[in-house]
Amino acid sequence: MNAAIPARRWPHRAAVLLLTLLTGTAVLTACSDADEEAATRSLESFLSAWREGTIPGHEDEYQQLTSGLGTRTPELRAGEVTVEGDTATARVDVAWPLAREVRWEYPVTVQLRRAGEAWQVEWSPATVQPDLTAGDRLVSSRGESTRAPILDGAGEPITESRPVVVVGVQPSKVTSAEQLARDLGSALAADGVDTGELPARIAEAAPDAFVPVVTLRRERYLEVKPDIHQLPGTVFREESQVLAPTRDFARAALGTVDPVTKADLEAAPGKFTVGGQKGHGGLQEHYDERLRGVRAVTVSLASSGKELFRSQPKPGTPVHTTLDRAVQNAADAAIADSTKKAAIVAIRISDGSVLALANSPSAGAQNLALNAQVPPGSTFKVVSALTLLESGAVGLDSAVDCPATVNIEGRVFKNAWNGGIPDATFREAIAESCNTAFALLAPKLGPEGLANTAKALGIGKQWDLGIPVYTGSVATDGNAVQRAAAAFGQGRTVVSPMSMAAATAGVASGRWRQPRLITDPAPGKPAPDGPELNKDAVTKLRTGLREVITGGSGRELNSVPGEPVYGKTGTAEYGTETPPRSHSWFVGWQGDLAVATLVADGGNDVSLALTATKRFLERMPG
Repeated sequence: MNAAIPARRWPHRAAVLLLTLLTGTAVLTACSDADEEAATRSLESFLSAWREGTIPGHEDEYQQLTSGLGTRTPELRAGEVTVEGDTATARVDVAWPLAREVRWEYPVTVQLRRAGEAWQVEWSPATVQPDLTAGDRLVSSRGESTRAPILDGAGEPITESRPVVVVGVQPSKVTSAEQLARDLGSALAADGVDTGELPARIAEAAPDAFVPVVTLRRERYLEVKPDIHQLPGTVFREESQVLAPTRDFARAALGTVDPVTKADLEAAPGKFTVGGQKGHGGLQEHYDERLRGVRAVTVSLASSGKELFRSQPKPGTPVHTTLDRAVQNAADAAIADSTKKAAIVAIRISDGSVLALANSPSAGAQNLALNAQVPPGSTFKVVSALTLLESGAVGLDSAVDCPATVNIEGRVFKNAWNGGIPDATFREAIAESCNTAFALLAPKLGPEGLANTAKALGIGKQWDLGIPVYTGSVATDGNAVQRAAAAFGQGRTVVSPMSMAAATAGVASGRWRQPRLITDPAPGKPAPDGPELNKDAVTKLRTGLREVITGGSGRELNSVPGEPVYGKTGTAEYGTETPPRSHSWFVGWQGDLAVATLVADGGNDVSLALTATKRFLERMPG
């Protein structure tokens, strides 16, 4: 009996032992889960601050460690927290975005320790990067990248690295800052250099500093070298710079590549570095990231120079344009000496390719060819006449009134010349650009007629040219005075030379097509082609536009060699002065080439625009 009693009690004891073990395990698991949650919360709080660019309690040390990376902050991704007694660890993947397409990635192990009921990260420099120690810091440097060229329509580089000479001054070598400023100013006046503030800059600079004055193409430097090389204080640096074939070649359209400015650094913190190069204006700025490529980036330890990371440079990608060198050179030369701001746009009619975008040097960095917003004046009679002819309101030989002046609801309209045309026909009104005739015909245009025709010719439509362009705006409805003004391109109607060149190309071909300027990268949403224009109306309009040249207001172009020239002259009043100021315009075509010429503030005379157009067409290759 005694031997059997223990045997009966074993199941009970085993159950008690098993229950005790299970209970203990449950207690341990509960504690472990709570610790992991607490440690994870502490880690996330730490990482959240790090993502914002600081380490609480170690702000100064962290700034010292990472100051060489600029203002960048890392991307952080934490793994699971592992708790062992009073300590815990977690893997954290760190990724520093050092530059476009350049990321420095590595793992670190973050350690935490229990502090009462809470958990705290055990901070050390190695938490930021395993090779870091107290007092050390990360240093980032960038190599060079190869900037890609902007290509012309033949696929040849327009822009490429060319030799330049930076003209500067070393203060310690200057005998008279005022005399040096006068001498340099005189020698470099043709280059647009203003040396008025040079004496003050010299006084503020360190004795052995290099005070830059101007960067010249090497060929230009050789021209002025005899006048500046021996001046006391001048010093020179030979460098290379991405440039077009000439200083004026499509300058505003292409833009320039220059050192990064303070404004660049402030506009995009961390994107650029002092001493780097960036596109400014035109295509160079619009496609800067594509063109400049990616520079090599190196990260190392300041103490030992040990390299921790290196990326490979990537060359930029070219931008393909439709520009034609010969046509662009002709357009640039035609307005090179214009004291007024001027622009010429040339489009190949058959395929819409933009062959030239010229802006006069007097326009500075303004890209009037693409972005001017000015009234078209009488060049807009191309739109008005097409509207009237298409509706049947008039024919070419219809009799129209062309008085010297006309009063419409108290507003007096006059012609560009002092007088009218007795017994005029509509073709004569077009040829001689009779404002009063078009003002009187305005009621026949209807409230939406001009806008609809203008839209069919691309004016005011949404384009995708690959670069910003102003396509124009045409007022609708309006009172009788506003409609009369709109009929000959005044009032609230505004355009750019590009929009008028494209509209003119549409009349020449019979259908408007959005111009092509950038072919790679190809614009994603070009405007659809316009409707086919009324053939009879277009034929009559072309007849009228030819007579503008053969015997009308554009007769100066009748002597241009080659195929017949068609076109329309215009002056466009603007502003509130009395008498008002005016722009000088011409739009037209010869053969497969459509052109729009604007001379801003050219006066109430079309001769400036006609002369510039004539010089352009005469310089065109045969």
